[in-house]
Amino acid sequence: MIPELPRLAGVEHRHVPVRGVRIHVAEAGEGEPVILQHGWPQAWWCWRDVIPALAQHYRVIAPDLRGHGWSECPRSGYEKESLAQDLIALLDALGLERVRLVGHDWGAFCGFLACLRAPERFDRFVALSIPHPWTQPSLRRLPNFAYQALLASPFLGAFVLRNVPAFLQTMFRVGAARPIDAESRELYVALMRDPEHARAAVALYRTFLLREARPLLAGAYRGRRLVVPTRLIGGDRDPVMSPEAMTGFEDNADDMTAEAIAGAGHFLPEEVPELVVRRVLEFFR
Repeated sequence: MIPELPRLAGVEHRHVPVRGVRIHVAEAGEGEPVILQHGWPQAWWCWRDVIPALAQHYRVIAPDLRGHGWSECPRSGYEKESLAQDLIALLDALGLERVRLVGHDWGAFCGFLACLRAPERFDRFVALSIPHPWTQPSLRRLPNFAYQALLASPFLGAFVLRNVPAFLQTMFRVGAARPIDAESRELYVALMRDPEHARAAVALYRTFLLREARPLLAGAYRGRRLVVPTRLIGGDRDPVMSPEAMTGFEDNADDMTAEAIAGAGHFLPEEVPELVVRRVLEFFR
């Protein structure tokens, strides 16, 4: 059983049918729409310190990806292009023609893919803590991604997520340069104790390692051009974001810049929410 939905003042919740899946959506504020798309192993709750500030200026919409948070957990559809299609279909379901987008981790990578697929739907895009689609591999950082092989294992990955809470707690401790509160960490751990959420996490990484990583590193997106104005932001102490991940996009993007945040790790919305809000407002206004 998944934990009870946490409450945040001013936020309303509903489920929206998207491509046959019930997607949970948290909403706050009024005005032009801004989508906040989380990464793994989190949920919409990772934006808890970002939503109130942005909701003073925008209609903020924070969905849970399929298989995450309080969304439905189908057995398929965890390819990153499929998750990008979920995002575009969510805009259709909500009647939104064009939005501003902020993504973190896998939510940001799928945001890149959605902007490449349907640029007319996105006014501006802020990508947090994720290599862009044209990144070249950094061999010296390969050991930092060993956890993905464990997660992708069809039996071991789900077993660890459900029965070894220290695994996720260690990921948060290593990945965050600034501490994330214990209650939120425990919420994410509790979600992964659910067998359907654990299975979805395995599928997320298994599809990446077995079907997506090799084409990506071989240049699958080299011929695709990003026309949506984009800002890429990463922490300089993020074990996932190498310095190479912040460069190499210049030939594939019309208007994209990158910034490394000193003293920050991987979980920017939870480590430095005030800075995230500031950068988003500066770029979106």
